[in-house]
Amino acid sequence: MLLQTSPPRRSPVATPRASAAQDGPLAEGREFIWSDADFTRIKALIYKKAGISLHDGKHAMVYSRVSRRLRETGHESFKTYLDWLEQHDGSEWQEFINALTTNLTAFFREQHHFGILAELMGASRSQPWRIWCSAASTGEEPYSIAMTATEALGPGGTFQIVNSDIDTQVLATAQRGVYKADGVKGLSPERLQRFFMRGKGSNAGLMRVKPELQKPMTFQTVNLIQDLPFREPFDVVFCRNVMIYFDATTQRQVLERIHRVMKPGGMLFVGHAENFSDARNLFALRGKTVYERL
Repeated sequence: MLLQTSPPRRSPVATPRASAAQDGPLAEGREFIWSDADFTRIKALIYKKAGISLHDGKHAMVYSRVSRRLRETGHESFKTYLDWLEQHDGSEWQEFINALTTNLTAFFREQHHFGILAELMGASRSQPWRIWCSAASTGEEPYSIAMTATEALGPGGTFQIVNSDIDTQVLATAQRGVYKADGVKGLSPERLQRFFMRGKGSNAGLMRVKPELQKPMTFQTVNLIQDLPFREPFDVVFCRNVMIYFDATTQRQVLERIHRVMKPGGMLFVGHAENFSDARNLFALRGKTVYERL
């Protein structure tokens, strides 16, 4: 893929101000002219590239996030930015995707899943476990999985966690494994002592994941609406709070891809608002938002 350089940066100060008369009330007071046509075009592009389905209530969010790309690349309108984007198969596409992905996460979010995972792994301590965290975001979820696996399997346990996300920026944060102390305050003192190092001096107020917890983990960019790049099947897949951003057709296609990279009997953990009753030939419900691969 050829990387295209951005056009010369221009100050947004000279950008024409939008008015309600030009584009309706949504445009009033905005730095850039914003129209329904701009939203519709962005909506189609992010669906094509990432499978994300945006509803009409996302106008303000889309304007806010994509306008940052206009400033960064020096474009004076959404039209010129999108025209340029579509004409170049370059790195800006990744920045466009990064801008429109949502990354809400926390350590041990949806706590019940980690209890189920610990029970599952504790019952088969001797086997090597292969886990895929398909929406790793900034890393709180995969490190929660790794802590759970370490505790459940004990000293002789073997596991590998493949962590992926479509957003390269949050994935880089996950790989660094450095968090503000406030971000880990929900963890027990025992886990903090066992799995984290406290920053000192210029790093005061930060916590770093210990290397031994990161050792069985790998990180890579994966787009769930494309063919998955895995050869070895997984025992466990976490795909939580991802499907809510896809329409029914895309959900089905993604579930079929996930099904193909899982071992029969493997367990799929999904978000609390996600239900796959229309995929009964692929997965069977085995617990609260936990499915078995058929």
